[in-house]
Amino acid sequence: MDKQRDFVLRTIEERGIKFVRLWFTDVIGTLKSVAIAPAEVEGAFTEGLGFDGSAIEGLTRSYESDLLAHPDPTTFQILPWRGEIDPTARMFCDITTPDGQPAVADPRHVLKRTLAKAADAGFTFYTHPEIEFYLLKSSSFGPDGPEPVDSAGYFDNVPGGTAHDFRRRSVRMLEDLGISVEYSHHEGGPGQNEIDLRYADALATADNIMTFRTVVKEVAIEQGVYATFMPKPLSGKPGSGMHTHMSLFEGDHNAFYEEGAQYQLSKVGRQFIAGLLTHANEIAAVTNQFVNSYKRLWGGDEAPSFICWGHNNRSALVRVPMYKPNKGQSTRVEYRALDSAANPYLAYALLLAAGLKGIEEGYELPPEAEDNVWSLTDAERRALGYAQLPASLDHALEYMEDSELVAETLGEQVFNYVLLNKRREWQEYRAQVTPFELKSNLEML
Repeated sequence: MDKQRDFVLRTIEERGIKFVRLWFTDVIGTLKSVAIAPAEVEGAFTEGLGFDGSAIEGLTRSYESDLLAHPDPTTFQILPWRGEIDPTARMFCDITTPDGQPAVADPRHVLKRTLAKAADAGFTFYTHPEIEFYLLKSSSFGPDGPEPVDSAGYFDNVPGGTAHDFRRRSVRMLEDLGISVEYSHHEGGPGQNEIDLRYADALATADNIMTFRTVVKEVAIEQGVYATFMPKPLSGKPGSGMHTHMSLFEGDHNAFYEEGAQYQLSKVGRQFIAGLLTHANEIAAVTNQFVNSYKRLWGGDEAPSFICWGHNNRSALVRVPMYKPNKGQSTRVEYRALDSAANPYLAYALLLAAGLKGIEEGYELPPEAEDNVWSLTDAERRALGYAQLPASLDHALEYMEDSELVAETLGEQVFNYVLLNKRREWQEYRAQVTPFELKSNLEML
């Protein structure tokens, strides 16, 4: 760590860095940033930077508000969009109390704690997110809703199109920040794009997702458009998901791989999927944390609505992608409910905890879904045992409230804060009178 700190201090000097931004997230997953002068960085490494935690969503109760942000030198990067004028760098922080204890409500710590539990069982957790978002002409909208930048569709090549330049610029910026991109393409909705980040351990992935959202927003501003990670911004068009491929490794060996097994999927892999299915409803208020998230889950367009798994079945909640011959290390599972607006630290902590629970308790994996689950009738789905995902945030909170797994993984303070915050959101949503009701009822009743 000392070597890494020395590298950071040397780079700041050599590159003439003028500001260093210290980044962390609140419980909802909003990025927080405080800029310090280069001269303050050494002190921040040794003592941390003090701030009032009670002013940040969910970080502390008001009577224990003093917190310290400790920059993680391994996350040091120069921010490419700042250019040569006042070069600026950033580091992610771990949050502690004044006596050096990890702050219980720091989302990064929640994930670290769950990763440590996996490590005790001999596992490293790798993730690969496919992040969808919409590019709109602006953040304002008329009676027809937001206006996308184009009307293109899935994989469309749009010569001279905004999305083209946008993706090229974003990918280059991400690469400059040390974040490897695997694919980028136009998605199914008008103005909708997807950029997939390369496999990394889950903590690096969560940091990368927070950086990714900032890059996408910055490039959009630069190009005179607006980017949103809202799960379902356009009615009748696909929502924005963050399908995540996951695998557990034991050293260099993929614990999900077993040669000759069905889909080359080991017993550990099957139990992990069983854990995801068993606890899917309990973790939904975190993987899908907004009222709007459930418009995506129940709006069709390839979002999963039912709890089942399948091989290459895009209507299933958990998919086992096609196995590549001679590539045992690539065996993985894909969780498809997660949306682009989730707090990645808390969401990955819960997905890992659910999978580990399946392994610890030896959960049995139910038969796979071979049909398109959406095209079945309710009676057929019931007969096959496919339960529904929650239909609303309210529904998801009821499941979460009774979940030992979620309470234990998040810790009491984060657990209680999420419930409180999300109940407030649901109450505000429920209290409004919508244009739909006025249009349907005002004249008729």
